[in-house]
Amino acid sequence: MKKALGMLLVFMLILGVLAACGGNTETAAPSGSDATEQQSENTNDDATKPTFESRTIALGHATSDSENSHYHQGALKFKELVEEATDGQVTIEIHPNGVLGGEREMIEAVQLGTVDMVFTSTGPVGNFASKSNAFDFPFLFRDREHAYKVLDGEIGEEVNQQLESAGLKVLVWAENGFRNITNSTHPIKTPDDLKGVKIRTMENKIHLDSFRQFGADPTPMAFTELFTALQQGVVDAQENPLSVIIPNKFYEVQDYLTLTGHFYSPAPLIINKDLFDSFSPELQDVITKAAEEMRDFEREFIYQQEQEYLKIAEENGMEIIQADEYDFEAFFEAAQPVYEKYADEYGDILDRIIATE
Repeated sequence: MKKALGMLLVFMLILGVLAACGGNTETAAPSGSDATEQQSENTNDDATKPTFESRTIALGHATSDSENSHYHQGALKFKELVEEATDGQVTIEIHPNGVLGGEREMIEAVQLGTVDMVFTSTGPVGNFASKSNAFDFPFLFRDREHAYKVLDGEIGEEVNQQLESAGLKVLVWAENGFRNITNSTHPIKTPDDLKGVKIRTMENKIHLDSFRQFGADPTPMAFTELFTALQQGVVDAQENPLSVIIPNKFYEVQDYLTLTGHFYSPAPLIINKDLFDSFSPELQDVITKAAEEMRDFEREFIYQQEQEYLKIAEENGMEIIQADEYDFEAFFEAAQPVYEKYADEYGDILDRIIATE
């Protein structure tokens, strides 16, 4: 009897051990399996991937929201890059068409912190950092590549530092392009052709003095007021890059386009410095890299669009005076008193810009 009980206990013990082993076989993955390695990789990725606080950043610009508008397409690219890099936690809210005000008003709003960012021309920037006026001298830059080396290099950084002291941080210097003259009265081929012509310019002392030397009657005016002023004959002419002239349909109120290329016009993307400084290092990195990629995209966008811009101008009835049809030497000579007037203030930085290779 005792022997039978002993055998029964041994048999039950064996069944318990087998059941336990069977349970482990069903639920545990083999050591070193692909599933275990993948689970470990996912855990590590989640641990190292940065997270971002949900926020919306308002970005204003004064040009149209059309498909051939360089500011707007650049802003859309920046929005795409930032939102993708932050998994949509950071949203870029674009306000085109000057709905937040003229360029000077938007820069002031960014300085005050009531607007987060602005994509702008350099016209009003000199009111906040005097060194930036050096970029606006007539016939200063030989070509685009010369401008890029200056803006993306040491001289551009000097201007950036001056703007930071005013509470404005330049993320990148994008592009408007070389500026050209349009008017509604007659072809412009020499400075004499500008005599008595009332031309809208940006609120920029270098631009104003240059056009006085060319013989025109320059009138500073916010860009948001320009189309109506041309339409109503308040001014006869204006000057802008093709990237602004065509998307804003100035051909509807201007008959003549002269490819003077008299100023090169950068386009800084500016953010409130205190706001940028409040971002985490990870978000600062995202914003900076997105701005740099946008800058390269936007510059290439303008370059590729130029021939299309000219085609649209011609199709809409503008008479185009090509670069080899106007008197460059006469305009260049007329501009020299502007350099002389500001030699004490800007002579050193202008010499450095000219010497940049």
